[in-house]
Amino acid sequence: MALRDAPSSCPALWRSLRCPAAELRLDLVLSSGQTFRWRESSPGAWTGVLGTRVWTLVQERDRLWYTVYGEEPPGPHTDGILRDYFQLDVGLPALYRAWGAADPHFHRVASDFPGVRVLRQDPVECLLSFICSSNNHVARITAMIERLCQAFGRRLCQLDARPFHAFPSPAALAGGDAEAKLRALGFGYRAKYVSGSARAIAEGLGAEGLRRLRAEPYAEARRVLCALPGVGTKVADCVCLMALDKAEAVPVDTHVWRMARRHYGAAPGARSLTARVHQEIGDFFRGLWGPYAGWAQAVSTPPCCPTPQKPICPPPAVPTRRLNPLPRSCSAPPSTRGRRRPAAGSGPGGAGRAAGTKNPKGGPRSPKRGSQSPKGGSQSPKGGAQGQGRGCAPPHTPAVRPGELLAPRELLAPGGPSWAALACFLYYKQ
Repeated sequence: MALRDAPSSCPALWRSLRCPAAELRLDLVLSSGQTFRWRESSPGAWTGVLGTRVWTLVQERDRLWYTVYGEEPPGPHTDGILRDYFQLDVGLPALYRAWGAADPHFHRVASDFPGVRVLRQDPVECLLSFICSSNNHVARITAMIERLCQAFGRRLCQLDARPFHAFPSPAALAGGDAEAKLRALGFGYRAKYVSGSARAIAEGLGAEGLRRLRAEPYAEARRVLCALPGVGTKVADCVCLMALDKAEAVPVDTHVWRMARRHYGAAPGARSLTARVHQEIGDFFRGLWGPYAGWAQAVSTPPCCPTPQKPICPPPAVPTRRLNPLPRSCSAPPSTRGRRRPAAGSGPGGAGRAAGTKNPKGGPRSPKRGSQSPKGGSQSPKGGAQGQGRGCAPPHTPAVRPGELLAPRELLAPGGPSWAALACFLYYKQ
């Protein structure tokens, strides 16, 4: 089957919903780390699995176009599925205005992230996906979920030689050999938790029981989730927010914790992210942003996106002049730099310098007769610079190479990159 990447291809197979960019931005929502089943199949077109169907979504001006692959053509029923998935009954611009009025920091960042809303996902898929998010990043989680679906899920269709599979049921992941298969697929220690939680759901709570937590209070839903293998407070809050209709749930990881301390002064005395600190930060944001606090956090910080990818400092376009002076031992004229120092007693003025004696001006000791510095240069008495062939460059002279982010110690080393590079490092480190 061929991929349909624009409404102009087979117009009869496409439908649209009215959805301005202020209400939804596909590019910001589907790539934010809330879900891991969508990919940009062509510029502006997103293809993925929702339920037991494969969809392609395209946003054009104030319309959300979609097509569904399979025997059933799109219609009012599929309109309802999309409206429920994106929770389009929640008016986003009014929430943005309320959050911005209550929070100056939100007001500053919101203009860069319009149309960010929280998805309403299947609870089982959301739970098992976020168990995989522990110590992980979005690209790797996406690849893991793809392998999981290929190995355990039902095949739905094939688009341009690419197969698509449904998310596996808890029973499919609860078998005795499921953990071993998951380890073979690269899940590592997470394999035990994925298969263990799937078994606990299949043999106890059930998929419908998990879905019924939508009607339970937030605290009770989180308590039930935290009893499952591999589920802590952060994963439980992700599931509560994105699958169980708990808009007040605020997932807190180290990134959110740092943001809360830096911009809001929340949990000032905390030294580690304990369950108490997690609760304290969540309560703070619920008091600030109100009943849709989890939605506001999705705008101000990615809610459950582990290890956010940060840009790096670009290398300078041209070589820059070093701003720090050379050490005293490297003050020789350019024509003599890097040459071997003559032995004591030889050369002009050398007769008056015995081996091992001090320089009359308090400089470094001369090398002993017959000895050499490591590379033909001189040594300073207290860990100073060593000559290194051409020029007497200090030992730490790192170059900023493309794709490299230097550590602060290297940035501040004698002869290292400029203070502009350090400022760039500190900016992106935030």
